[in-house]
Amino acid sequence: MLVDDQAVIRAGFRFLLEQADDNQVVAEAPNGPMAVELARRHRPDVVCMDVRMPGGDGLAATREIVAGDAPGVSAGVSAGPDGSGPVVLVVTTFDLDEYVFGALEAGAGGFILKDCEPEELIDAVRRLAAGHGLIDQAVTRRVITEFARRKAPPQPTADLAAQLTAREAEIVRLLARGLSNAEIAQELVVETSTVKSHLGRAMAKVGTRDRLQTVVWAYRNGLAR
Repeated sequence: MLVDDQAVIRAGFRFLLEQADDNQVVAEAPNGPMAVELARRHRPDVVCMDVRMPGGDGLAATREIVAGDAPGVSAGVSAGPDGSGPVVLVVTTFDLDEYVFGALEAGAGGFILKDCEPEELIDAVRRLAAGHGLIDQAVTRRVITEFARRKAPPQPTADLAAQLTAREAEIVRLLARGLSNAEIAQELVVETSTVKSHLGRAMAKVGTRDRLQTVVWAYRNGLAR
C-alpha cells in the first residue's frame, strides 16, 4: 500500500513497484487516517508511508498499523509474511526528521529516502516483505548515533545479561554500531553464516522481528551506547 499526500509520487511509486512481477499495489492513501482504514480493509504485506501529510501524519498511522489495529491481527487474521501484520517502510525526503525517529520507535520496519534509486525502493519492499528491517545506508549510522544521543540508556540488567550469550551480545552491539553481517564477521574473524545464526537466536530471545528493531532494543536496554 502506498501512503503519500502527493498523487504524482504515488503514481510514480506504483509504476516502479509494479514493474517487478512479485509486487502488486493494492491500495493508495493521501493521509494517515485513510491509510489505517485501507490497511484494515486490504491487509497489505508492506506499507510505504510518508511522514508529513496534511490531514494526518504518517507517525500516528504507523503506530496504529504496527499495533495491529489496522490489519485485524487482534482478531487472529494475519497479514504480513510472519503473521504479525503489515510492515511499515517509511519513505521520506527528510533524513533526520523528528517524525522519522518517532516512526522507527513506533515499530516501523524500515526507512528509506525518496531520492533513492528505483532498484533500491523495490529491494526495500522485498526485504521488508521477507521480514528484514532496513535503514537507508546513507543515514544508517546517523540514525543510530541520534538514537544514542537522545536516550540516556540504562545500565544493562542482570536479566538482560542472562538473556544473551556473550557472543550474541557482542554481535548485537556491533549491529547497533551500524555494521553489516559481513562487517561483523570480519571484525570477529568468523563466517557470515555464524553471525546470522547468533543474531537470529538473539532476536528470538529478545522478541524483535528484524535487525532494525534489534538495534532500537539494544539502545533502549543499555546493551549499546
